Amino acid sequence: MKIRFEEPPVKLVRTAWKILVGIKDLLVLVLLLLFFSALFAALSHRPTPATIRDGALIVAFNGALVEQPSEADPLAGVTGARAAGQVSARDVIRALDAARGDSRVKAVVLDLDSFLGGYPATVSEVAAAVGRVRAAGKPVLAYATAYTDSGYQIAANASEIWVHPMGGSLFMGPGGRQLYYKGLTEKLGINVHVYKVGKFKSAVEPYIRADMSPEAREANTALYGGLLDQWREGIQKARPKARIADFLMQPEVAITAAKGDIAAANRAYGLVDQLGDRIAFGQHVAKLVGAPSGARAGNFNGIKLADWLQANPVATSGDAIGVITIAGEIVDGKGGAGSAGGDTVSKLVLDGLKDGKLKALVVRVDSPGGSAMASEQMRQAILQAKAQKLPIVVSMGGLAASGGYWVSTAGDVIFAEPNTITGSIGIFGIIPTFENSLAKIGVTTDGVQSTPLSGQPSIYGGTNATIDTILQSAIEAGYGRFVGLVAASRKLTPQRVDEIGQGRVWIGGIARQIGLVDRFGGLNDAIAEAAKRANLDPAKVRPVYLAKKPNAAAAALAAALSSFGNDDEDDGNWADAPAGSDTYARIADERRVLLAQALGDAKRLTASGSVQARCLECMALGVPSAQPSDLALLQFALGAAK
Repeated sequence: MKIRFEEPPVKLVRTAWKILVGIKDLLVLVLLLLFFSALFAALSHRPTPATIRDGALIVAFNGALVEQPSEADPLAGVTGARAAGQVSARDVIRALDAARGDSRVKAVVLDLDSFLGGYPATVSEVAAAVGRVRAAGKPVLAYATAYTDSGYQIAANASEIWVHPMGGSLFMGPGGRQLYYKGLTEKLGINVHVYKVGKFKSAVEPYIRADMSPEAREANTALYGGLLDQWREGIQKARPKARIADFLMQPEVAITAAKGDIAAANRAYGLVDQLGDRIAFGQHVAKLVGAPSGARAGNFNGIKLADWLQANPVATSGDAIGVITIAGEIVDGKGGAGSAGGDTVSKLVLDGLKDGKLKALVVRVDSPGGSAMASEQMRQAILQAKAQKLPIVVSMGGLAASGGYWVSTAGDVIFAEPNTITGSIGIFGIIPTFENSLAKIGVTTDGVQSTPLSGQPSIYGGTNATIDTILQSAIEAGYGRFVGLVAASRKLTPQRVDEIGQGRVWIGGIARQIGLVDRFGGLNDAIAEAAKRANLDPAKVRPVYLAKKPNAAAAALAAALSSFGNDDEDDGNWADAPAGSDTYARIADERRVLLAQALGDAKRLTASGSVQARCLECMALGVPSAQPSDLALLQFALGAAK
């Protein structure tokens, strides 16, 4: 008997395959059509200015308070990638100041439920703007489920402070622990070669120590203590009856007396005025400003921040004072908003100067530093303004340290806030080598050198005495140049600069006493000073921000893609906003972000290819600014540890 195998129905299979391919092509075509239709609609759309009606100006602090927000990822809404939000301090201050004398703004609402914090000086500037609105007699109401230290500093200047009854606030103060990698690098066999100048330059300590050096502990104790004193004094001034000192130093006494109810303890110590959820708060605001007809409970007549800013644009008349912003990490090459690329910033300055319309230049610095080469590149570009006989005024924001101070030496006068973080005059370089790591797995290296520098520094074989001597000498020369720039700019002797340098970080109040800063004041004060130095009336000048023009197509694409699946929110839909996290959730989330940031900082420091003028300890004082890549690195590390 013959066994017969049936041939597969080839024609049927081919037909099915063609159908599947056709469906796939159709879906791709539909997606492309939707994509380009949305893009075309966004590009061709010309938004009309929103009509401002009477109500409460809603200032939602959805993220970290920064000098210059980073560019948003246009595909974030599609890919689901989460990035921490950022709020422009400059926009918030402008909006609050414009609201003071406008009768359409019946009250100001501060939504601090999703606030991630900011550098002390930046937060202080916003808090002062809130205080100006309150002093003008306009109601200012703050709300949060749980306030951060920075959030409460802003809220303390409001007329009323509300907190969720199941929330409540604990205040941490600056400081805490950081990671040290010496034990890890020894276990892995990584040899970390550090070249530095400055006994207080503690940015490199995590790679060469298992704990904090006495010098770093001394400097940080003074720095944190000064910042805490200023924070406490600012709150006490805004709320004289609040028992902030008692609650800050003995929170367990207050909370146990309230039987574990943190919100009730906040109220008992005079830190908050009312307990209530978002609906109760919204109903209270509605009594002051009214509510739309048929609105849900908790909603009120609101004015969106974006609409208010659009209705109150920056002045376009008057003599032009250029403002160049150096915000974020200083890096070689190009950089987007939120980072200071040497090539990018230099081009912006030179382009702004070429038409001769600027009467003065204000340099706004909010940076922990970074590449020494990029810092010098930007300084040289700024000096071209001086070559054109333009006054140069430096305005320090929350942070202007290391490379940020290097750039500041180009100024004729330096403004800072009492709690600006500055100084950190010192430089370093790090080169990791892996000869011991390879030896652990039985891999060795050998070769022939024609000169003492052949193959040096070798990541496989380590460094030799010749290259170590050269690199350390180059770092010392770089430090000498840094000291010389500061000495010439501040009219100090190099010996004096070395005494107050050595990588030590100072707050603005002390920096002014030792000659690193000239005056206290914010950006507007710096612009006014620049006008006076140019023999102009400060009331008749306008700031011209030297910044990259936003990519219209990318912005439109981001707006179009983010709109998919999102319902438009009507003005004043306060009660519909997502609820904030309680104290426990907020603390856990902050620790997670800080850990991710620490891992990211370690990666960036060791991956950097240039001499660094960077203040690592400064970055721990402000915003937990973990990038998406940092969070991904943390997830990988946690997964590998399982």
